[in-house]
Amino acid sequence: MRIIYNAQLALDNGFAAGFVVTDGDEIKQVTEGMPDSHLLSVCDSRVDAQGAMLLPGVIDTHVHFREPGLTHKASIASESRAAVAGGVTSYIDMPNVVPPTVTIEALKDKWDRAASDSMANYSFYIGATASNTDMLVYDIDYTRVPGVKVFLGSSTGGMLVDDAAVLRRIFAEVPALIAVHSEYEAMIRRNMEHARARYGEDIPVSMHPMIRSEEACYECTRRAVELARDLGTRLHVLHLTTARELELLDGLDEQDAKLITAEACVGHLWFCDEDYNRLGTRIKVNPAIKTADDRNALRLAVKSGLIDVVSTDHAPHTLQEKSQKYLKSPSGMPLAQFSLVTMLELADEGWFKHHTVVERMCHAPASLFGIANRGFLRPGYMADMVLVEDVPQGWTIGDDDVMSSCQWTPLIGATMHHRVARTWVNGVEVYPNKPSFTPAQPLRFTRNA
Repeated sequence: MRIIYNAQLALDNGFAAGFVVTDGDEIKQVTEGMPDSHLLSVCDSRVDAQGAMLLPGVIDTHVHFREPGLTHKASIASESRAAVAGGVTSYIDMPNVVPPTVTIEALKDKWDRAASDSMANYSFYIGATASNTDMLVYDIDYTRVPGVKVFLGSSTGGMLVDDAAVLRRIFAEVPALIAVHSEYEAMIRRNMEHARARYGEDIPVSMHPMIRSEEACYECTRRAVELARDLGTRLHVLHLTTARELELLDGLDEQDAKLITAEACVGHLWFCDEDYNRLGTRIKVNPAIKTADDRNALRLAVKSGLIDVVSTDHAPHTLQEKSQKYLKSPSGMPLAQFSLVTMLELADEGWFKHHTVVERMCHAPASLFGIANRGFLRPGYMADMVLVEDVPQGWTIGDDDVMSSCQWTPLIGATMHHRVARTWVNGVEVYPNKPSFTPAQPLRFTRNA
C-alpha cells in the first residue's frame, strides 16, 4: 500500500488537510487529518506531501496527439509523456489524423497503438463525415467511445459536415454526445477573400481573428444550439472563444442546460489578440484567439460554471511549420504539459478559486462524459493523482522544460507559481519516474451505457 500524507486534498467540495491510501490501482482511503503511526507503518510506500496539493489527475478531453500519419509532429508516446508531466492522467484524442478516425478499423488501430505506448489513460472520438452516419448510429460502442466529433468549420480528412440533412440526422439519431467544432464555413471563406483582396498572399497573422471571426463562431454555435434544442441532442460545443457565444448558453433553461455543454481551452483563457504582435503564428489556432474582453468573459464563465470543462486542444506542429507565413502556418499549439499550472496561475490572479480549476479539469470532465471511477479523490476510484507544489518565488517555463515532441510551446517565458511534482496513473508513478511498463488503460463511459 502507498500513503500520501500531510497534503492539501482536493475533495469534492474544497481543499482539506489529509491523506490518501492506495493499493494497486485503486484509492482505498481518503481521510482528513494526519494518519496514525500504525497506518504509516503498514504502508510500504510513504510520501510526505509537505503541504502540497494532491489533486485527482487532470482529464484533458480535447487533444491531438498526431498518430497515426503525422508522427513527424508528435506521437501518442511523446505527447502522453508530456501530458503526465503536467498532471494529465487521461485524455480524449481527436479524429483528424491520417487516415482520419472515421471507421471502426481506424478506431481499433488507435486503441492498439495507445495500449502499447500511452502513459496516460486514453480514448478517441470517432469523426463524422458526409457518408458514415449509418455507422455512427448503429455500429459504434459508445461505452468505449466518448462521442462523435463534427467539424462545422473547415478541417482536414474530409470531415467537414455542411449538408443540413446529414447534420440533422447525426443530431437526431446518434445515441451519444455530439462534440462540434463550431465555425460558419461560408463566413470564413468570405472573410478570407476580403483579406486576400487587401493583402494578397502576405496576410498578417493579426487578421486571423477577423477571418475566423466572432460572427462566424456565433452564427455556427447559434445554429448548433437551436438544432440541439429542437432535437434533444446531447451537444458539447468545443473551444468557445467569444463573449457572444456565452450568451447562447446563459439563455438555456434548466432542461436544455443539462443537454448542451461547453468547453474553453487554456490558450483562449491565457492569450488574447494583443499577443499576436509578440508570438505571431505560434498562437494561430482555430477558432482564433480573440479580444481581451472575450478572454476575460471566458474566464468569468469558468468561474460561474457557464463553461463546463477546461481542456487544451493540444495540437503540436514542428516549429519550422509554425514559423511559416500566415497562410501556410498550420493552426494549433502544444499546451497539455503546462495546462494545470497555467490555470492555477489564473486562480492566483483571482479569476476563480483553485478548487474551480479542479472542478473544470478533473471533476466535470468525468461527470460530463460519464468516465467511470476517475476524476475524484474517492475510495474505490482509480488512483490517478497529481501532487502540485507551490513555488512562491516563481519559475519560468524554458525550452528545456518542454517534453512535447515539437520542443516548443507559446508559454515559454511565462512565470508560474505552481509546479507538478509527481503524477500517478492507476497507482503507478509515471512522473518524474518513468515506469518500466505502461500503466495506462482505455477509458469507459458510463453515460453512454
